[in-house]
Amino acid sequence: MQNELKPQKTEAEKQAILANVKMPEDWKHALADELTSENMDNLREFLRQEYGSGKSIYPKASMMFNAFNLTPLSNVKVVILGQDPYHGPGQAMGLSFSVPKIIPKPPSLNNILKEMADDIGSLPPKHGDLTSWAQQGVLLLNASLTVEEGMAGSHQGKGWEQFTDAVIDVVNRQTENTVFILWGSKAKLKGRFIDTDKHLILSAVHPSPLAANRGGFFGTKPFSKTNHYLQQHGKAPIDWQLPQ
Repeated sequence: MQNELKPQKTEAEKQAILANVKMPEDWKHALADELTSENMDNLREFLRQEYGSGKSIYPKASMMFNAFNLTPLSNVKVVILGQDPYHGPGQAMGLSFSVPKIIPKPPSLNNILKEMADDIGSLPPKHGDLTSWAQQGVLLLNASLTVEEGMAGSHQGKGWEQFTDAVIDVVNRQTENTVFILWGSKAKLKGRFIDTDKHLILSAVHPSPLAANRGGFFGTKPFSKTNHYLQQHGKAPIDWQLPQ
């Protein structure tokens, strides 16, 4: 029969899958059900076919879970949610909105850094590498973790959304007094998983020039509001100033 249920994985099969996932143990434990789900089986098969066809997929596979590796679950204080990785050569590094130091800052990131300067008086950085944020507990998460070169949204609807829904659910349940910064309509959809009695949601339009210049992004002061909330709840603020 076409619709027969697949047999459940054995514990040994699940452990074999998890052994191949490169992310901190606390994330692996919290996401074990999703990482070993049929959804992720299908997503891994899709990615195998994409790589096998010779397409350029970003970020490179070794950086796919960079957000988790730089920000273990036990360190998460803030979540900044993006949509897709950047789809130009060399841009995507597994952190939402971030680019390597040698890559010019994309327009959305320029707008984020402009708002940051206006909000907290930070110095304009020469680069757009947000690694220092991730190392302080800012989970820089995209709704989809991969994309085909030059094709925005090309890996949407392939399973990543279910995975990142599970990530948001884990952060919601297993952390306290976390700030969720949701920019854009797709990011705001994730807000349905978040308990506003124990966390803070800061939402605005997407920082892309088309959206931000219409209003609703500049002047929202997410950086100072985040630090105020963290300090209110006994947590160290984020040093948003990027290393020069």
